[in-house]
Amino acid sequence: MKTNIVAKSIIAGSLAIALAGCGGMTQRDRNTVGGAAIGGIAGSLLTNGGTLGTVGGAAVGGVIGNQIGGRR
Repeated sequence: MKTNIVAKSIIAGSLAIALAGCGGMTQRDRNTVGGAAIGGIAGSLLTNGGTLGTVGGAAVGGVIGNQIGGRR
C-alpha cells in the first residue's frame, strides 16, 4: 500500500514537471506530444503492456500528431 502511494506521488510530480515545460511550445509541438502520449497508451493497451507496442504506438502517434499540427 505504501509503495502504491509513493509511486503515485512520483508520477504526479513527474507529470507536473513535464507540463511546466510545455509553456513555450508551439501548437504543432503540443500536437506531437499529445499524439505520442495517446499512441503510447493505445499501443500499450493493444499489446498488453508490451514494450515494442508502447514505443511503436508512441512513435506513430507522434508522427500523426505532428502532421495534424502542421495542417492548421
